[in-house]
Amino acid sequence: MFIENNQNKIEVTNELRELIEVVIDKALKYEGIQFNYDVNVYLVDNEAIKEINKEYRKIDKETDVLSFPMIDFRERGSYEVFEEDFDPETNNVLLGEIVLSVEKAFEQSKEYEHPFIREVAFLIVHSVLHLLGYDHEVEDERKVMRQKEEEILHSLGITREG
Repeated sequence: MFIENNQNKIEVTNELRELIEVVIDKALKYEGIQFNYDVNVYLVDNEAIKEINKEYRKIDKETDVLSFPMIDFRERGSYEVFEEDFDPETNNVLLGEIVLSVEKAFEQSKEYEHPFIREVAFLIVHSVLHLLGYDHEVEDERKVMRQKEEEILHSLGITREG
């Protein structure tokens, strides 16, 4: 796992880095992922995520998190991985990249009146589920995704209250 802090507006502590790693691992285990994996996480501010959102999604506004899956599990219909999915140097599968605006996460934690770590954990779980092919464009998919998010957070002891 790779976590890179590319902003200086919100302090990124070792505890926050560890939380991100634990949440990613828990979400993947919850979904039954049993192969070695890598996920790259980039921590940015609102300005940077706005530029990335504009470049990749053609949406000229800031957002909280973006997911860039490297494997289309929806198309495959399962979490099956093939030999070519593994990096020969690490023997891990690169599932994708997560770009998280820690500035936006902090703002949303205040807006929703819950702890910053809860907001970060939620956004990371949300993003991991996107890496695995989940979406929330239609109501049925949104319900499934929301239920999984809450179950994963609950299994970590992370609730809306803290």
